[in-house]
Amino acid sequence: MTDWQSAGPPGWERRLAPLVTVVPYVLLTGLTVLTVLLTHGKGIALDLALCAAAAVWNLVFFTVRPAWRGRPRIMGVFLAGLILLGLILAARHPWFGFYTPALYFFAFRIIGWPRELFYIAGVAVVAATAQATGVEYTTWEGLVTWLAVVAANVVPMCLLAWLGQVGARYYEGREQAMRETQEANDRLAAALAENASLQSRLVEQARLAGVLDERSRMAREIHDTIAQGLTGIVTQLQAAGHAAGDAAAWLRHHEAATALARESLTEARRSVNELRPEPLDGGRLADAVTDVAARWSARQGIPAQVTVTGDTRVMRPEAEVALLRTAQEALANVSKHAAGASRVGLTLSYMDSQVALDVRDDGPGFDLAEHTAGFGLVAMRQRIEALSGTLQIESEAGGGTGISACLPTEPSEARA
Repeated sequence: MTDWQSAGPPGWERRLAPLVTVVPYVLLTGLTVLTVLLTHGKGIALDLALCAAAAVWNLVFFTVRPAWRGRPRIMGVFLAGLILLGLILAARHPWFGFYTPALYFFAFRIIGWPRELFYIAGVAVVAATAQATGVEYTTWEGLVTWLAVVAANVVPMCLLAWLGQVGARYYEGREQAMRETQEANDRLAAALAENASLQSRLVEQARLAGVLDERSRMAREIHDTIAQGLTGIVTQLQAAGHAAGDAAAWLRHHEAATALARESLTEARRSVNELRPEPLDGGRLADAVTDVAARWSARQGIPAQVTVTGDTRVMRPEAEVALLRTAQEALANVSKHAAGASRVGLTLSYMDSQVALDVRDDGPGFDLAEHTAGFGLVAMRQRIEALSGTLQIESEAGGGTGISACLPTEPSEARA
């Protein structure tokens, strides 16, 4: 591919068409007229023939054959012939040096790097010959003078061609870098869109996981309260039926069934109340935890003290629900499994990048190796870990139990 084809933006050749199809002929016409006026008929036939040959050569190889402009060999023959005709004319009359701008234009545009250097040097020789008119080429002094003039033309023009090539490569590299940058930006935008979609799916999955966890908790809660109570009631009623002939035994079983029914109803109401996240409606997490602890303490008769440290602030709704559920589950475990506990402490700690909830009681404790899958601990752990948090449990026989849940805060959290 030649410079003529590759240089410049699309439409470059079309915009240059008037220049390359008109200027060479205008120069030849003007120089021909000047030759006729200045030579007074001396050798005018040869001059006119040379000018006509240059015009015809330009017309045949370039003007009427635009398809040949992309063929370097043909363009090389075309320019070499044009330079030869220009050299003969410049040697005969110095004013034909004014024809070299057209020759330079062709040399710079249609040959291609690095072959164009030879043609540029050839055009420089034509210009130097026109400038060295009157020099005696038969003497050493004249020959050296001519060579000096040639060098004065060849060196700067070839240097200019080299600088142009360096600039073209620089701009080509810059355009390539810009294209690569744009492609990288497009890939980044696609990746960000994909990440956003993935994040949306992950949030939805986390929400669904929370729903499933909550359903599992509700199932366990129903099993531990209503189902067990109903089982006890059925057992007592069956025993009362077998003791139909013993009024005292029948009354005892009837009273036991009635007591179990009341206890089951109380437990059902407590479970439904604690399953609802209503304490968070219109309030802070710290207030909701304090309210839950106060109601639990009033119901169980066990003091529950809530301590809040750090600057309270709003968290993600799912994070606040998770911590509130953890507090409710921990208190429920105390009432069901920590018989003999005399006090419970809940600590809500707001740190720079985390919020932690600690629930500790002074009950009998348990062996972690034997009970890690019970007491609702699995549901609590799943709920906290689904939000990139951690859950730690500390307990030993006779040493009470401590549950610590920690969730990360979001960088964009607003101060309450």
